[in-house]
This record gives sequence, structure tokens and C-alpha cells, in this order.
Amino acid sequence: MKKIVFILILLFCSASHSYAQKTLAEVLKKYNTESIPYITVNKLKATDSTIVLLDAREKNEFKVSHLKNALFVGYEKFDIQKTIKKLPQKDAKIIVYCSLGVRSEDIAEQLKSNGYTNVYNLFGGIFEWKNEGNKVFTKGVETNKVHAYSKEWGVWLLKGEKVYE
Repeated sequence: MKKIVFILILLFCSASHSYAQKTLAEVLKKYNTESIPYITVNKLKATDSTIVLLDAREKNEFKVSHLKNALFVGYEKFDIQKTIKKLPQKDAKIIVYCSLGVRSEDIAEQLKSNGYTNVYNLFGGIFEWKNEGNKVFTKGVETNKVHAYSKEWGVWLLKGEKVYE
């Protein structure tokens, strides 16, 4: 009987552990290859050089809010040729972001494979940007709203008003 109770406790603990909240770093490690270097929110804020910000989310997400001066490039319908026309020289500092940093890595990889040499992925994306108290905008006006992408991913947005539409 003790053996059965022990096995049940062990199974319960294992199941509970597998559903435990992971860190953002663990989530990104699961989905990303880290072929593109990350830039943290703090390093992005401290950047004094000219940068190009690319938003790799969908149009409905971008319309809710985005980082100031970010260019929408999308994800599902991303067009590398259209994007290249918007970009300066190939060594320009380009930072790609999405909700957390998964889709943005895919877009950054395409830029890298097209000869762009100074491309970064924003660690934690717009969620981490907002979580650290930074401003987001819609049509040039500051807003508190952030598209949370999905209920699953929305758990990582800790500040701001979550929008799911």
C-alpha cells in the first residue's frame, strides 16, 4: 500500500512540475534557435545610435500598439523584398520584435540571410518592453493597450491592458 501511495505522490508531483510556470528565457529557448543575438529592453533603451525597429506581428496586433517609430513588416505575409526597400544600408542596426521574441527571430533570420549584418531580436518582445514600464503607441498616441496574441502567450504580459481582438 505504501508503494502505491508513493507512486501516486510521485506522479502527482511530476505532473504538477510539468505545468509549472517556466521563465521567459526557458520559453524562448524552447522555440528559438538563438541564431540571432538578443538585445534586452535595457540595452535597447540605452542605444544612442540610429536604429531601425521592425514589428514582426500581424497588422491587427500592430494597430493596437507598437514601439515608437517601429515599421510594420508582419509575419504571415512577410515580404523580404518589400522590407528591404524600407531599410538603409546592410550594416544598419536593426531590431526586430514581436510579442515575446519567437516570430521576430524568424524574420531576423531572413534579414540575416539577405546580407544584413547587424540584426537583433528583442528579448521578450513588446511584452517585456511594456512590463518594464516603457511606452507603446497607436497612431502616434501613447496607449496602455497591448495585443496579447493569445491567452497562452498573454500570461507573459504583466503590465498594460491586454487586447485579444
